[in-house]
Amino acid sequence: MPNHKSALHAIAPLAIVLSLGLSACGSGEEPDAKPTPSAATNRAGETDKPGQRQADTDSPKSEGGARSAGQPATGVVKEDEGSVTYDVTARKVDTGTEEEAQRLVQDKEAAKGMVLAVAHVEYTHKSGPALTDSSDVGDSTTLWADGKRGTVLLFAPDDNAGCEDPYKIDSWQQGESHTLCESFLVPADAKTVEVHWSEEDGEPFVWKFRRD
Repeated sequence: MPNHKSALHAIAPLAIVLSLGLSACGSGEEPDAKPTPSAATNRAGETDKPGQRQADTDSPKSEGGARSAGQPATGVVKEDEGSVTYDVTARKVDTGTEEEAQRLVQDKEAAKGMVLAVAHVEYTHKSGPALTDSSDVGDSTTLWADGKRGTVLLFAPDDNAGCEDPYKIDSWQQGESHTLCESFLVPADAKTVEVHWSEEDGEPFVWKFRRD
């Protein structure tokens, strides 16, 4: 098994600025419309439409977006024990050599010009039930290189420095953080890599790193 501590090189983080587009819409009510006696009234004095009150209390999916180095994203994951809110932070991406990638795969031809890239992501349990089994929080983590999704590397070595084995985390309490790693193959000549993480059916949060 190769020694990843000597073969992997840290990638320096590149901060990105996130622009958010905001839009507003009218209530759609007629100017002379009057509330009926049975209608509920909100704080602004406008009449609630049927089902509006319930919809307002539902937690919307996060819109995702770019994150700068060290900036966490917050999302909810449906674990076996219940819904858990996590802070998620991509800390770094380590890359190896083409020779190393060739040793890790059976299809040598398909891996030509590719290198191993390992995303280190820290997850902090913010709220929700304590976990008694392995978490699903890392299942949606992907790695992109120069705008193209990397190839997930199954059965990759799990002895990278700073990476924890998710199957050895017997319990996960509120306030605890764990760093889980995901391995991918990306083009050796890629200039930038991005770590993507998202809630189920949500838009991805993106941490961008530039290779030295």
